[in-house]
Amino acid sequence: MKQMKILMVVTGTGMFPDGKQETGLWLSELTHIYDRAKKRGYDIVIASPKGGDTPVDPMSLKTMYMDKLSKSCWDDSEFRDVLRHTKSLDEVSGEMFDCIYLAGGHGAMFDFTDNAVLQELIKNHYESNKIVGAICHGVCGLLNVKLSDGQYLVKDKKVTGFSWFEEGLAGKKKEVPFDLESALKERRADYKKSLIPMMPEVVADGNLITGQDPFSSEKMAETVMGRFNQ
Repeated sequence: MKQMKILMVVTGTGMFPDGKQETGLWLSELTHIYDRAKKRGYDIVIASPKGGDTPVDPMSLKTMYMDKLSKSCWDDSEFRDVLRHTKSLDEVSGEMFDCIYLAGGHGAMFDFTDNAVLQELIKNHYESNKIVGAICHGVCGLLNVKLSDGQYLVKDKKVTGFSWFEEGLAGKKKEVPFDLESALKERRADYKKSLIPMMPEVVADGNLITGQDPFSSEKMAETVMGRFNQ
């Protein structure tokens, strides 16, 4: 039986432009899918735009956001070592995976959105009928992806991502470079969000699977992993 191979992309940006506030990967948005994939014996590659150490948003390490699974991963020296030594996107640009998964955290808004290598990877995988998943601010990596026909990937697709209302609840409206919800709608995406903010919301449109926020991490992992059982 073929061993499934998943590329998980994380941010390499650890500070907001003001240089005062830390950001980075939102831990649970990686741990849930990482744990499931590892238990199934999948080949996992973690990459970031420039490679190397992964900054983790300190807020995602707080007790109120750190679920049991994320804590067990964070306490695992092997997992921490993987985060310290990510591959660069350039290193994996010529490879094919069964799934590309973009984890979030505010850092992704600064190094996913305009990354040409990431855009090419996503385009190639989507057009090869591979699974493309993105959660929360990781959805920024989908924004500027154009397919071979010149159309934006998200055009006319059902998608979700961190809402502008949630950005207000997070207190980051002045720090972020743009409003993700509005940007998706400008690309003519069919944007969906949960009726109640900060609740799990996962939207699948063919092989494109998106999650709204950190609270969608477990459901997102379930949905993506479920595709490998079909």
